[in-house]
Amino acid sequence: MAANGVATVAETADRDANQGLRARLAEVYGQYARLRSDLDDLQRRLASLRVSCVSDDGLVRATVGPRGQLVDLSLDRGIYREADSDRLARTIVATAREAAARSAAQIEEMVAEYLPAESGTRKFLRDNELRSLLGHHDAG
Repeated sequence: MAANGVATVAETADRDANQGLRARLAEVYGQYARLRSDLDDLQRRLASLRVSCVSDDGLVRATVGPRGQLVDLSLDRGIYREADSDRLARTIVATAREAAARSAAQIEEMVAEYLPAESGTRKFLRDNELRSLLGHHDAG
């Protein structure tokens, strides 16, 4: 401060700049805190995700978790009317595979608001190719 007790132009500019930086820092910290809270919520939603699919014939219901793992399987009593175990096995696999694909699609939707469309993580969720996650691309 100048000898006469009046702030100089430079001191006023510095004070204004500091106030601007503090305001920007508070804004960025607020955004970080919201994102952190949102990500905690996303993590809880992902952990509790369950997706079920029913086979076309209605005899098989498969439920998968967030990683596509089979967590429940229900078979209608009608499966016993036909003794084709190979067909039943194919139906179970196809139904579980469809549930896993739907689970992956739901996860991609959940993370879409946090990641750019062409990020390696989102590509990995879509195509399940480790190359996408690592950022490696074949030439050609």
